[in-house]
Amino acid sequence: MSSGSSRNLETTPKRIHQDPLVPKTNTSKKTSTLANSPSSLEVPPETKKSCGDKQAEIPVERIKMTKSIKEKQNNDLEKVGSKRKAEGEEKPVAKKEAKVTELDNQLHNITLPHISLKTIMDVEAKLVYIDEEDVNYEFVKSFMSTGVQPTCQAEEIADPPSGPNFSFLPQIDKWLQVTLNDASSCYRQKKYAVAAGQFRTALELCSKGAALGKPFEAPAEDIASVASFIETKLVTCYLRMRKPDLALNHAHRSIVLNPAYFRNHLRQATVFRCLERYSEAARSAMVADYMFWLGGGSERYVSKLIKLYWQAMIEEAITRAESFSVMYTPFATKITADKIEKVKEVFTKTHPAYVEYTYTDFQGLHMLPQTTDWSSFPPQQYLLTLGFKNKDDGKFLEKMSSRKLPTFTEHKTPFCLLTREDTIRHMETMGKRILPILDFIRSTQLNGSCCGCPGVMEKLHYASLLSQLQRVKEQSQVTNQAMAELATIPYLQDISQQEAELLQSLMADAMDTLEGKRSDEERVWNTIQKVGRIEDFLYQLEDSFLKTKKLRNARRQKTKMKRLQTTQQN
Repeated sequence: MSSGSSRNLETTPKRIHQDPLVPKTNTSKKTSTLANSPSSLEVPPETKKSCGDKQAEIPVERIKMTKSIKEKQNNDLEKVGSKRKAEGEEKPVAKKEAKVTELDNQLHNITLPHISLKTIMDVEAKLVYIDEEDVNYEFVKSFMSTGVQPTCQAEEIADPPSGPNFSFLPQIDKWLQVTLNDASSCYRQKKYAVAAGQFRTALELCSKGAALGKPFEAPAEDIASVASFIETKLVTCYLRMRKPDLALNHAHRSIVLNPAYFRNHLRQATVFRCLERYSEAARSAMVADYMFWLGGGSERYVSKLIKLYWQAMIEEAITRAESFSVMYTPFATKITADKIEKVKEVFTKTHPAYVEYTYTDFQGLHMLPQTTDWSSFPPQQYLLTLGFKNKDDGKFLEKMSSRKLPTFTEHKTPFCLLTREDTIRHMETMGKRILPILDFIRSTQLNGSCCGCPGVMEKLHYASLLSQLQRVKEQSQVTNQAMAELATIPYLQDISQQEAELLQSLMADAMDTLEGKRSDEERVWNTIQKVGRIEDFLYQLEDSFLKTKKLRNARRQKTKMKRLQTTQQN
């Protein structure tokens, strides 16, 4: 990939850098542009009981472990940064001026290569559909002791399993081990339905305490790792059976139980791809790549495959989008108003059909798989500009940038309950207009504002609307997805004590919702939504007052002018 092309003033998802992993082929849609378009609601008992009474301790332990991992990574980055700084002290002015000149003056049109379905399937075969008997059931200790995450195999193993080496790890319960061996044997024989039944039995054994040899002494972290391993096997079974809808909740729960393992996120991406939810698949692939690096993954070809998958999902999301178009602008200097205006001018010329509403995202910087290197200091970053055919489709983005707790239900009477008709209308607005755009924005944005949990809070609000309409299955899927994202946040960014408490409160309320528990207190996200509605109401009052004041002043001025004219005529 050429360095010149990575510094263009303006590039779009259809005009990004050529990836050496993929041969040039014709793009499918919008080649010249950047974009294009019930059972009872409760957690399965195996998930509820897999961690015993220590379930609440997991987020705290995860945060502590993440901090230790990040400290190690930050020390490495500081060494790299110091070395680069020393190397760059010879000609700092010349380098900076050259970079700014390139950003200001050069515009290159680089066609984003179309990534074939065969290439995507190859990535999945190497990283998703592999036999993982040798990964020590995803115990975090196994990763920490070696500093390297488990390697991938090119194809599934055809030979019978030879038991994993657990000499330095917690001992798996013998009956659970037998059940897992039977399930794996059925999986290798391509009896996926039978294998799925065996893995469900394994989860039931976990729920009864038969996870480790000493269940009463086992840490919740280790039990969660075993349960996560079984959940991922269920994901692969259902994917093999071409039933991604059944795999979805298992993919989410595997991340809730073990968010540090990169393959869990990659399997979630595969499920999203099969469901044609490409923006969400792109984000899961991005998180998987970051987790691979954060966990000490040293095999560069694995990271290249994940980035290739991430790139393919972004391309597909852009191709399918109909209501908006996008543009990514690389930058190396401070963002100024002049730069933003220039970016908007370029966007208007490039995408004249999408200029009814234009939005440049300042909430967080974006990264593209073609130029992302997590070990760099820092990686190449981009501004994201979105343009819409319909102004109303992107109008909610104003609230995101100007308000701390935005709400998008357009509730005119914040102190009254929603009617069923209002609930249906707001649910459709969230599901068809707001969430798809937020999912796309987050597909290239690793970090956001944790305080408002962007994207996650909206999903929890959406789940509440689904609950009011008694759409139980969809509510379960959305809530599980929100929990998976909440469990991942501490690994993606540093959080304060207040933010950690908010995450724990959201996780606890989400778990209570899935278990069907009723509480006298409101769910945290509903309380936050009420505050947002009140804020909206106050903004509406302010706008109404200012408009009335402006009209009143205009009438006074008009009356004054009439009197003056009458006086002059007399």
